[in-house]
Amino acid sequence: MTALTVATFNINGIRSRLPALLAWLERERPDIVCLQELKCPDEAFPQAAIEAAGYGALWHGQKSWNGVAILARGMTPLESRRGLPGDADDSHSRYLEAAAHGLIVGCLYLPNGNPQPGPKFDYKLAWFERLIAHAQGLLDSGHPVVLAGDYNVVPTDELDIYSPRSWKKDALLQPESRAAWQRLLAQGWTDALRHLHPDARIYTFWDYFRQRWERDAGLRIDHLLLSPALAPRLREAGVDRWVRGEPKASDHAPTWMRLGA
Repeated sequence: MTALTVATFNINGIRSRLPALLAWLERERPDIVCLQELKCPDEAFPQAAIEAAGYGALWHGQKSWNGVAILARGMTPLESRRGLPGDADDSHSRYLEAAAHGLIVGCLYLPNGNPQPGPKFDYKLAWFERLIAHAQGLLDSGHPVVLAGDYNVVPTDELDIYSPRSWKKDALLQPESRAAWQRLLAQGWTDALRHLHPDARIYTFWDYFRQRWERDAGLRIDHLLLSPALAPRLREAGVDRWVRGEPKASDHAPTWMRLGA
C-alpha cells in the first residue's frame, strides 16, 4: 500500500472550468478525484486535456445537467458500475464506481431535492434509499471503499452551515435528508472531515448570491466516507478553499483526505 490523496469536487461545468480544474490538479496533485456536475455529454468530456495532466479518466455525462467522473493519477480507473442500482428508469448521470490505486471508489451526485415538498424531494429520498442499499453491499464486500461526492445534505445546524435561518425550508436541511445521512453513517462509514475535525466549522460550498463567499457564509455538503477496512489509514482531511477564491470559480471547493500507507 502507498499513501494516497482522494478528493471530491463539484466542478459545476467542466468545459467552462477546465482551466481551474487543471490548475488545481497541477498544484495539489491528488491521486484520485471524483467530479460532479460535469454538465456535458460524454463526447464533450475533455479527455485529452486531463490525460495530458497525467490522469486517466472515466466519465458518465449528461447534456446540460448532472454528470460524474473519476480521475486517477498515472492510471485509468477500472469501471465496476455505471449508475446506481434499484431503478431501471432513472436516466440521471449521478453515480460512477471504479477501482483505482487499490481502492473501490464510488463517485456520487445526490439529488438536490428542491423545491420541497414535491416530486424532486421524493426523488432525492428514493435515490438516497438506493444509495444506502448499495452502500451496504459495498461494506459487506470487505474491500477498502470510498464513497465521495456532493451529497446535498448539511449534516448539522451547528458546524456545517453558517446560519440555518434562511435555509429552513431547503431540501438540504430537512429532517428526512439528515435521517437518511445518519442511517448511511450508521452502517459503519467514517465521515473523514468530521472524524478528524470534530468541533470545527467547515464549509465546502458557498452560493454565488448575496456575497456568501466573501462573507464565508458556507455549507458543508461535499463528503468523503470511508469503509471500516479503510478508516484506520485516514491521516488528514481538508478543503482547498483557495480554488473557490479564483476567478470564475465553481461554487464548491475541492474536499480531500489523505490516507497513510
